[in-house]
Order: sequence, then C-alpha cells, then structure tokens
Amino acid sequence: MKRGLIIGKFMPVHQGHLALIRFAAERCDELIVSMSYTPHDPIPAALRFSWLQALCQDNPAIKPALVADDFDDESLPLPQRTKIWSAFIQKTYPPIDVVFSSEVYGEPFAMNLGAAYIPFDPPRTQVPVSATFIRQHPFRHWEYIPSIVRPYFVRKICIYGPESTGKSTLTQRLAAHYQTEFVPEVARELITSNDFTADDIVRIGHAQHARIEQKLQTANKLLFCDTDVITTQLYSRHYLNIVPEVLYDLERQMTYDRYFLLDIDVPWVADDLRDLGHMREKMFTLFRRALEQRNIPYILVGGTYTERETTIRNEIDRLLVEG
Repeated sequence: MKRGLIIGKFMPVHQGHLALIRFAAERCDELIVSMSYTPHDPIPAALRFSWLQALCQDNPAIKPALVADDFDDESLPLPQRTKIWSAFIQKTYPPIDVVFSSEVYGEPFAMNLGAAYIPFDPPRTQVPVSATFIRQHPFRHWEYIPSIVRPYFVRKICIYGPESTGKSTLTQRLAAHYQTEFVPEVARELITSNDFTADDIVRIGHAQHARIEQKLQTANKLLFCDTDVITTQLYSRHYLNIVPEVLYDLERQMTYDRYFLLDIDVPWVADDLRDLGHMREKMFTLFRRALEQRNIPYILVGGTYTERETTIRNEIDRLLVEG
C-alpha cells in the first residue's frame, strides 16, 4: 500500500486545501490528512475538524486525523522544526511513503520523514488563496470558502428597537437588496396576543435561536435578524416581571456583528400585538440601556423609513468592503 500524508491547520479548510487533497488522493492508496491544533487557535479545533471530515467523507481512502500541536517550536529554523514534526509523525501514524504539500516546509519535512515529496501548485496559481487571507477578509475570498464553512464567516446584523420602528420591513428589504436571508420576529408566529406565559417566552427564545442557526446555513455573507433574545428578555420583564434564565444562556450563545438601534421618530402604527404606544419613550430607553449595560456598540438609526434604510445600507457596504 502506498500511504500519503498531508499536514496542516486547515484554519479554515478552503478550496485550495481540497484541490491538494484530491491531487494527493489520486496518487496513493491511503491518504492521511493530519489536522493539528492548539487551545489558542482562532477557530475551534472541533469545528474545523468537522468541516474536514464532512468534505472528505465521500472518499474512504482519505483519513482525516486530529492531533494536538504541543511539540512544535516556532523559534527554531525550518530544518530543525521539520525534524521534530517527523519524529512526531513517525510515532503517531503508520509508515508514510509520500508527503504532499504546497508549502516551503514540504520538501525538508519529507526528507526528514524518509518519504518522497510531491509538491502541488507551490505558487498557488490554481487556487490563489490562503487560510490567513480568508480569516482576514472572508468576503473578498468568498468563492474559495466551501459551503459548509461559509456560515462561520457570515456577519449577523441585528435590526433592534422597540415596537413600530420599521424593523420587520427593513429586515426584509435589506435581505432582498443584499440577496441573502433574514430571520423574522419569530414570536409573531407563535403567539396571537400579549397574554403569554414564561413557558411561551422560553419557547420563543429557543425558536428565534434555532431560526438563526437554520438561516446561517444558506445566508450569503450577511444575515439580517429582526430583533434578538435581548428583546425577548425586555418584553418578558415588562409583561411577566421575570426573565427565565435560559434567555441569558441563549444570549451568551449568539453574538451579532452589527446592532442598529431604530429610533422612535416615526409614526406609531398599531396592530394586534402592539399595545405600548403610550410608552414609546420608556421602551426606547430600556432598549438602549440594555445594549449600553452590555457594552455592545450600536448605530442609532432615525429619520424616515427611506433614510433609515440608506443609513444601514451605507454601513453594510462599508462592512462588505472591509470583509
């Protein structure tokens, strides 16, 4: 059996990695794809490895493997570092016949391992990208990010504020403009009046969280969210005078890349669930204070509905350029 080896951090795995893996798999009977990690990696190891496993699962000859990188010493010259790597690989895996790589370490690493070396596109002309570039500017390299990895880099945008400030319409219009997904205020799908219980509030919190997770899978760079779990907490406190602890747990699990706080300088529009028109100033203050108490940056958005959309789109356009 001819056994090949690819090593890397795959932070994240991208189309360049996949091209290398396909190239190597065609040239050996078994291919070990060894992913190393440390506790300080910017992308969690378990998540990265799950991506790698999913992307390689259709070829049983490809064997993803996960190893803790507690042996490397980056202060050493490359020839000495690759000797340390080679000793680790020899203890960890069956004998390796050939090393595949696009990196400068590939040849000395293979030599220290006593294996053949086959380079793959060292100048990266076939897939001109790197994991570092993707982490720094994912939107600029979106086409090189596999579909399973993209949700990690989607920017979540929260359209936030009290009743009747245009959140729902804005969320849908922004999603349509940027050709992506949006998450509605799920509470409106689950309750028909403001006569609800703590159990209803918990159900709303879980449903909103689940819908965000669902829409992240198909979002195009951005996900626009109508309200968040902080909003659910505020209404729970107002109507029930309690906040179930699970809502704080859900808050810790979901962060947003931009908060837009909508001002109350538009006319009040009543509907079946809105009954706080007489408390607009108080509710707006509570919404603003909730962000400030958490040290969450936000952009205050006021003016006409058209002006609000323009303000938000200008900020989103800057975010896309930066990304």
